[in-house]
Amino acid sequence: MGIFSRFSDIVQSNINSMLDRAEDPEKMIRMMISEMEETLIEVRSASARIIADKKTAQRRLDNMEKDAAEWERKAKLALSKNREDLARAALAEKQAILEEIELINDELKNLEEHLEKLDVEISQLQTKLDDAKAKEKTMKLRQQTTSARMKTKRQNERSNVEDAFSKFEKFEQRLDKYESELEAMDLGKGKSGNLNQQFADLENDDKLNAEIERLKKDINTNNN
Repeated sequence: MGIFSRFSDIVQSNINSMLDRAEDPEKMIRMMISEMEETLIEVRSASARIIADKKTAQRRLDNMEKDAAEWERKAKLALSKNREDLARAALAEKQAILEEIELINDELKNLEEHLEKLDVEISQLQTKLDDAKAKEKTMKLRQQTTSARMKTKRQNERSNVEDAFSKFEKFEQRLDKYESELEAMDLGKGKSGNLNQQFADLENDDKLNAEIERLKKDINTNNN
């Protein structure tokens, strides 16, 4: 693809549409920026060559106009000396130079039109490049923001898990405490113990068992 064909494609392209279709928008925008910068350098170089051609053509034009004026002076001199033949020859030289001047003027006009067109398109390409760089910056900021949010979310989730384990451990400690109390109450008891005391112990056992069952339910509820 030639430089100007690629240049035209970039100027006419829709950056948003291209990024929407890309599997990796970040990679795509970097490629686009690189392509635009490379093309901009090439087009500016081409413009510099055209400007140089224009200056060269202008110097040729200036010299040709001086030569035409000189041949006209010579024609007048010849006529003042009654040398019409020399005057005709001088005017013929002047005419040939005038024809060359006309061609140079056409060349300068084409070069000027080309430069004006390039100036407009370079401005358009620079705008596209600035837009692409702005989008790249936005993408980087969004990526940083997303990464920060994900990090915060992971920290919150880890904190929630740690809280859940902490609560579960506390329930287990309380359960161990009540079970230990039950076991301690059974120590030293014989079969021939006081009957009233045995009934009192049974009632206490029921209360402790009820408390243990309540704690077990709490633990199951928190685990689910």
